[in-house]
Amino acid sequence: MSYIIVISLFENPLQILDICLGISLSYLTIVFLIRLILTWYPKIELNKGLWLFISIPSSSILNVTRKLIPPIGGVDVGPVIWIGVISFLREILVGQQGLIKLALHTHIT
Repeated sequence: MSYIIVISLFENPLQILDICLGISLSYLTIVFLIRLILTWYPKIELNKGLWLFISIPSSSILNVTRKLIPPIGGVDVGPVIWIGVISFLREILVGQQGLIKLALHTHIT
């Protein structure tokens, strides 16, 4: 019976995509916000404990960004850039008037 309820909630695969993208992009935004705050505390070891939930998804992305845009005056601007990019993507794709929401509304009606 519970399988029928779950399937009926997500009849359209766009709904699943909308929810998954929304959660993933929100998680990445929080990760980069925390990385931005952690730039003020360089003594924190990101390779231990719960910091791995922050370090693993962001380190490789930030390494590429640091090669393209080096730290300015000792300040790493990579997290700020990625917060902007992810926020833009979230708004374009899953925002109130995002592409997936528009596709869902045109598909339903």
